[in-house]
Amino acid sequence: MTTLKGFAGRTALVTGAASGIGAGCAKLFAERGAAKLFLVDVDAEGLAALNLDCEVEAIIGSVADEALWDGLEPKLADLDHAVVNAGIGGFGEVADLEFAEWRRVMDVNLDGAFLTLRAALRAIKANGKSTGGSVVITGSSTGVKPVPGIGPYGPAKAAVAHMARIAAMENASANIRVNAIAPGGVDTAIWEGGDDFNRSVEAIGREETIKRMSKTTPNQRFATSEEIAGTILYMLSDAGSNITGHVLVSDGGFTL
Repeated sequence: MTTLKGFAGRTALVTGAASGIGAGCAKLFAERGAAKLFLVDVDAEGLAALNLDCEVEAIIGSVADEALWDGLEPKLADLDHAVVNAGIGGFGEVADLEFAEWRRVMDVNLDGAFLTLRAALRAIKANGKSTGGSVVITGSSTGVKPVPGIGPYGPAKAAVAHMARIAAMENASANIRVNAIAPGGVDTAIWEGGDDFNRSVEAIGREETIKRMSKTTPNQRFATSEEIAGTILYMLSDAGSNITGHVLVSDGGFTL
């Protein structure tokens, strides 16, 4: 019987691993037997605080830095799985956006995702394992449902979801599965990049702010990072071996 604890002896890459969904994925990989994790983030302290029970190589830097991947790619020879997760928030209406803000978000959320995916696919192909491998890209429900004021964030997430589909088609013959997940509201630090959110936190506190924001979701709550991480690891695992080229929406009904 296939179980969700089938990562024994495997190697995985997780970007944006210092907090939120990325940290949740790193912890679950370690709990489920992964032998080695490559964890990438700009937050060195956050990575150091994870204290995982497996071999860890922490890489400090931006996923949008091609030189980072040039240096890391040769080390990924035994890679089995990748979580393309690093991202930053972005807000504002299209007509009011400065191009510099558009590029700031696209640099990490789209360009960085591309560089991560490219490196992961090359490494999984090079490992020569008949089992192939699997990748999940973190998209967003705002890449599925138009949301006013989301700035460059929604377009970037729509793009990475479609990139996952294309990569799935291109790599199926190599037994590499590529999927995306499109979370709705998740209680992570990414909200803290928004001025409206921070003003609300100052006025009524973070817990109440998240509670009020979740009222736009039919199930009346935001997901936890651990919930989304659990879904991601299912998609990566042998239990999800028939899933590829799929964008799984996990949003509590937000896109209904």
